[in-house]
Amino acid sequence: MNRRKSFENQVVWITGASSGIGEALALAFAKRGAKLILSARSTEKLEALAQKCKEMAADTSDAIALTLDVTDEASLAGKTKAAWFTFGQVDLLINNAGISQRSSFLTTSMETYRTLFEVDVFGQIALTKAVVPLMIEQGFGHVAVTASVAGKVGAPFRTGYCAAKHAVMGFFDALRTEVTDKNIEVTTITPGYIRTSISENALTGDGKAFGKVDSNIGKGMSADDCAEVIISKMEKGVAEIPVGKGMEMVALKIKRWFPTLLLKMANGMYKKAAKENDFE
Repeated sequence: MNRRKSFENQVVWITGASSGIGEALALAFAKRGAKLILSARSTEKLEALAQKCKEMAADTSDAIALTLDVTDEASLAGKTKAAWFTFGQVDLLINNAGISQRSSFLTTSMETYRTLFEVDVFGQIALTKAVVPLMIEQGFGHVAVTASVAGKVGAPFRTGYCAAKHAVMGFFDALRTEVTDKNIEVTTITPGYIRTSISENALTGDGKAFGKVDSNIGKGMSADDCAEVIISKMEKGVAEIPVGKGMEMVALKIKRWFPTLLLKMANGMYKKAAKENDFE
């Protein structure tokens, strides 16, 4: 296990940085003196965050906004070149852009399923394909992806999200086997319920925003605490990082050892969520 003692002066590129876990990671890395490339679709939010990061660690950290839509595949090569031009290298890419779902299988359109995969799977793969060759060329690098407990455990009213996150876990686990001997680390992050706007922005069956915080998210771990756990485990070289504080974290172990029990638990989750949200 390789131990990274410090992220000071490391160049960290974070997608989905304008809110939630991405924003919290940016601020936590800034405290550690990292040089930050912050990406998302909102230039205004990114510039405000970049300024905040600079103010937090003015003498040791730097941050720039690089507007990016991971579904715009044609733009990714140019955005990657711009990222490298900014600081001369990228030490760590955190693929954090993503969107969730709150709708039943019966009411979810194929267009919505395709949107989930474009954002959560193909966008992450496409950017990683643009970045990893340059990391190999510079002789080192580290790629991380924010997956989910939903990438390990099936959850009701998230069929598309679970499918996408399972795909992400499989892809990056396989990628790790191919790039380890090229001095490239790969980290998969599996958050549970984290207090972010993920459920508010989640897609319903027709592709509209869910628009409210579900009860599990509201009781979840704070994004700031989540970011601290992620970075502390990255510093220790942990390859897969589960992070959260609720029963969903226990479900990871139950899935492995007591799958029948987990099925009963998931059925209970289905009934509770259906009642709370009038899902059909």
